[in-house]
Amino acid sequence: MSSYTTVAIRSALKAGEISGTPGIPAISFSAPPEFKGKSEVWTPEHFFTAAIATCFVTTFDAIAEFSKFNFEGLTVSTEGVLEKTETGYRFTTVFVRPQLTISKEADRDRGLRLLEKAERACLISKSVSSSIVLQTEVVVGMHTNVLSSSV
Repeated sequence: MSSYTTVAIRSALKAGEISGTPGIPAISFSAPPEFKGKSEVWTPEHFFTAAIATCFVTTFDAIAEFSKFNFEGLTVSTEGVLEKTETGYRFTTVFVRPQLTISKEADRDRGLRLLEKAERACLISKSVSSSIVLQTEVVVGMHTNVLSSSV
């Protein structure tokens, strides 16, 4: 079993700093502007989608390493859709958009399979109730291929 601890300290109205393990720099945060917060700092909503994106990157790295799959680069963007529901505001859908760069066309199908495997294995994605929609892009030189699937 593992345990992860963070501490949020309020420093102003709807704002503060979050810290974790000693030695890791603290991050300023605020409520988002639509909830009367600041626009120039991270929000809990950004942290939520960032957790999914960063988990995807590290999970893919582990799977690619284990599978001996070589790739040139990986960029993952996430977009969380926040909606008001019967029980209040919640993220209903998170779009996960990895762009995998490979050096040869022959690796495309394998890369797509590993991207899908990473989404299924990402512990953050598996821990949220939001619908996760994977929209992959594989780039080989000047060619791209975009696919969508719901997880």
